[in-house]
Amino acid sequence: MLIKDNIGTADRMSTTAGSLALAGFAPAADAGVAHRLREAGAVILGKTNLSEWANFRSSHSSSGWSGRGGQTRNPYALDRSPCGSSSGSGAGVSANLCAISVGTETDGSIVCPASANGVVGIKPTVGLASRAGIIPISHTQDTPGPLCRTVADAAALLGALAGEDSADPATAAARGKIEPDYTKFLDRGGLRGARIGVVRKSFDLTEGLARVFSEALEAMKHEGAIIIDPVEMPTLNKFAESELAAMLYEFKADMNAYLSANAAEGKAIARSLKELIEFNERNRAKEMLYFGQDLFEKAQAKGPLTDKAYVDALAKNHRLSREQGIDAALAKYKLDALVAPTAGPTWLIDYIDGDHDSGGSSSIAAVAGYPSIAVPAGFILDLPVGISFFGAAWSEPALIRIAYAFEQATQARKPPRFLPTAPLAPGGKSQPSRS
Repeated sequence: MLIKDNIGTADRMSTTAGSLALAGFAPAADAGVAHRLREAGAVILGKTNLSEWANFRSSHSSSGWSGRGGQTRNPYALDRSPCGSSSGSGAGVSANLCAISVGTETDGSIVCPASANGVVGIKPTVGLASRAGIIPISHTQDTPGPLCRTVADAAALLGALAGEDSADPATAAARGKIEPDYTKFLDRGGLRGARIGVVRKSFDLTEGLARVFSEALEAMKHEGAIIIDPVEMPTLNKFAESELAAMLYEFKADMNAYLSANAAEGKAIARSLKELIEFNERNRAKEMLYFGQDLFEKAQAKGPLTDKAYVDALAKNHRLSREQGIDAALAKYKLDALVAPTAGPTWLIDYIDGDHDSGGSSSIAAVAGYPSIAVPAGFILDLPVGISFFGAAWSEPALIRIAYAFEQATQARKPPRFLPTAPLAPGGKSQPSRS
């Protein structure tokens, strides 16, 4: 298997988050999930490239690019983005470079690479799997999770990742809620009688994506699901500013804590976010070749986690995404899960203007800290797109049942062909890339 290059390993592999500032760094101990993987018998082949600093350095970044690793490519069309930040984990498993892989998500960084690279991604409930030893962004939203070619593989890997860890206090909430084997929820009839609510206002759908989503809903109905369409979620998309505000505060606090702890162990790396900013300025020709570090600078300007602005932003996030968001919708419509398109077809890699992200549905589950599963649903001109099932905290078993039944009914995934660029007509030949 492969794991993302922000997951610490105490071996000859570096743990860098894609940054040259951490080149050669190896922590004193394995991250909690790396330790669990080794205990389960996993062979870690290497680290995957990622969007540098898990896509939290610049608001104009190119997903999949890092100063250390360069640009990760999408195996379906090599001039298209693999999405981020777990771009290498999604592209690597899609391209058959490994059997299974691990990514991390703060908001969209597992489910978007899953959709863009035609694989399955599980973003677990925050606290189901340890974040100890993972280079952080947000202690209220970060989580590791599987990226695999099938739901069965992802369920098996989730069982290896899940577990309490005294080094991560968030995992205490998972006590009594962790399943040692999630493969027991692989139920071919898992859609029969399942009440699934359709979230239609997460982002604007293109004509092609609307078609794929409509076909997915029809497949669910055919398998016996009860589809409630649409489900109204008045708080949807109303916490983008407060989400970013909370993440900026947490990034500064969590990154400073991570760096200072490793510096205290005698590791020769930067000791603070301020030193990372200074390193990037000194190495602009390599680190800021295509985009800057405005998010780093905004985070550095924030105060401590006791600031009222942070406390209020976090409370707003949880109120709108949890009790007035997912929890309210599940209760009002008596649902087992919610569903929405994960994201649109991936965009051309663009180092001038950065990502051309057309939107996605990841934020409400990410901000709530609740689970979501992205599954391949179809193609738009040879580019894969997925749908996401999400639900209440600790509802991974129900989501796995539903996702597996959908996957088995549709068999939507096709392996990549490593085209230079996507064809402009169904069944057409790809044209030479001009990007």
